[in-house]
Amino acid sequence: MRKVLLALLVVALLSSFCYAEEKFESKYLDVELTANQINLYEDIPFAQGYWRGSMMYALHMDILVPDGKDPMPLIVFVTGGGFIMAPKNNWIQQRMRLAQAGYVVASIEYRYAPLSKFPLPLEDCKTAIRWLRAHADMYKIDANRVGILGNSAGGYLSAFVGLTNGMKEFDKGDFLDYSSDVLCAADIFGISDLNNIGMDYDEENQKGHASAGATEALWALGTPTFGGKDGGILAWPEESAYASPITYVEKNAANLVPMLMMHGDADTLVSPGQTDLLYQALKAKGAVAERYVVKNAAHGGPYWVQEPVMKIMVDFFDTYLKK
Repeated sequence: MRKVLLALLVVALLSSFCYAEEKFESKYLDVELTANQINLYEDIPFAQGYWRGSMMYALHMDILVPDGKDPMPLIVFVTGGGFIMAPKNNWIQQRMRLAQAGYVVASIEYRYAPLSKFPLPLEDCKTAIRWLRAHADMYKIDANRVGILGNSAGGYLSAFVGLTNGMKEFDKGDFLDYSSDVLCAADIFGISDLNNIGMDYDEENQKGHASAGATEALWALGTPTFGGKDGGILAWPEESAYASPITYVEKNAANLVPMLMMHGDADTLVSPGQTDLLYQALKAKGAVAERYVVKNAAHGGPYWVQEPVMKIMVDFFDTYLKK
């Protein structure tokens, strides 16, 4: 028995020794550095907004900053929300793709209906741009290279910012010694004319947009119980024109910046004709403008984060903010 136990012990020791001597090969990667680390700064307050003239509310932004020593061009991102919300955490894939391309990307909040009305949301966008220029060193921003991008209501506001370059009418609030001008603007399925949001749709859809309860009416006219106007957007053509980006193609023709427009041909919320109206007006004035229709794309959804679509956006900003 002792011999058997001794033999087993020897075998165990030899096995252990052999195992200890055995070597396993690791896999090595030879990595080319083609992407920078991106840092996120969240919930940065940039303005103190008033809602209905009395209630105060801080507006915030999130900023994506790629690693790097040199200042980078800035893209201000304006989210959509149907004129009744402005969640700055939207479209993270779009924002990350732009940051990966070497841009500081700031996603901003703004005031919205029914607690607020135009032009306050536009003023908020311009305040955010001035704030970012004032804090450019902190976030590695090249303050001389600023563009703006938005989807839906954010596209509307982005177009508005680009179309009102050089105008002081909508510069209100803090940091007024800094400019709110941009070098280019991208309008992704945004609204150009509040009178015609459903221009390509059936009569029932257009009737809904003409209602006093339509969000574009609340946005442009406010609510009657708080000093706004009743009757729907079509009842107030002067107010509608004042709050429509297309008005400023003629009004501010000397200061038009290059603009990119994109729209899905399956959009059932904002007529594809809306970006075409703006595109035609800009081209008629000799402005630099591009427009793309994305087949099968709706008002939002997965088409808008696909690489062919994102490459058009990145190439546009590269052309006017880098080259």
